[in-house]
Amino acid sequence: MASRTKSAFLQVHSIIGLAISLILGLIGLTGAMLSFEDEIVAALNRDIAHVEVRPAPVLLPDALVAIVQAVPGSGKVGAVSMSSEPGATVRLRFARGEDDGRSSVYVDPYDGRVLAAMRGEGFFATLRALHRWLLLPGGGKGVGRQVTGVAVLGLFVLLISGMVLRWPRRVRSIKSGIKTWLKPNLAMRGRPFHWSLHSVVGTWLLPIYLVSILTGLWWSFDWYKDSAIWLLSSKPAVTTQAPRAAKGATKAGSADAPAAPSFDKVWSTFLADQGSRYALVNMQLPNGAGSVVRVRSVAKDAPFEEARDEFRIDGVTGRMVSAERYNDKSTGDRILAAVLHIHTGAFLGLPGRIVFLLAAALMPLFTVTGFILYFSRRRLRAASKPGRRHAVGLVPGE
Repeated sequence: MASRTKSAFLQVHSIIGLAISLILGLIGLTGAMLSFEDEIVAALNRDIAHVEVRPAPVLLPDALVAIVQAVPGSGKVGAVSMSSEPGATVRLRFARGEDDGRSSVYVDPYDGRVLAAMRGEGFFATLRALHRWLLLPGGGKGVGRQVTGVAVLGLFVLLISGMVLRWPRRVRSIKSGIKTWLKPNLAMRGRPFHWSLHSVVGTWLLPIYLVSILTGLWWSFDWYKDSAIWLLSSKPAVTTQAPRAAKGATKAGSADAPAAPSFDKVWSTFLADQGSRYALVNMQLPNGAGSVVRVRSVAKDAPFEEARDEFRIDGVTGRMVSAERYNDKSTGDRILAAVLHIHTGAFLGLPGRIVFLLAAALMPLFTVTGFILYFSRRRLRAASKPGRRHAVGLVPGE
């Protein structure tokens, strides 16, 4: 009975592995390359991230946006990112499809002069799209999300079935059992070596892959994200409907035309609430019709960059629509806010990020060794004598 059960699990393990191993290898490699994106981008843009501090006052966001958009060929600015650090340049991000493919530019906060486009942003944006939805049509709303999600679910099945295949019928001693499970036999050659490498490294990395699976599905399936929010959040999910126009707003062009949101009004309301407590702040215009601007800020004492305060501010009236501060969140809400932080291993500090990077980079190892084991198993079974219960050259568990 045990032999039949392991044979069934081996079939499941092999079929799913053959179907998704290439996708998992690609997801692992791209994930490893994204692990230190922020540090790499910061290094690439170090010379334009700051300007010399001058006695002149810095310009307000609307003035900076107006100067940049007045340049022929420039597109519409969709977001403004600012730092409280003296001399830090302002980052303006164009709306999608604007400015001939440029996404962000750095601007001198004193005179609005464009210093340079953000280096490395396009490369990492493409790499992130490849990691999350394989560059398939539709982007984040297309079928690519589901494909990667199914592959990640398949990885979960591979981990469980792999552990069942490794489970010994009887363990002679704790010492020998641990040695067999956790130490690869590097003295072996050929197929037994590949099997040892495949199984032992997979056992070591299983906890890391489980964390990656549980957090990675957040970006693939809405039902998974909604379920996590329902389970962990202290309050029900609320969708803020942005008003088309504020009552009494200034009308331009026609009687029905809504007033455009003002970054200055949002900025003024934000400063009145936060003062000098913020380190970074991003103000993003609504994608469609509406005047409510999304503001995300990181406090100077924030434990990590994803520990953000989030505000909704009406860009026409300056009214604070909603405010969610990280320090006021429950434990469950803090976990939800830290999904990316957990997914990359950053919640364990720099050692955690390095370990998660190595685990992601090793994913192609299982693709290669898995294919080797599968095709060599078929060859050995085909060459074995009729009537033999176990083909010569196969290792226990196969």
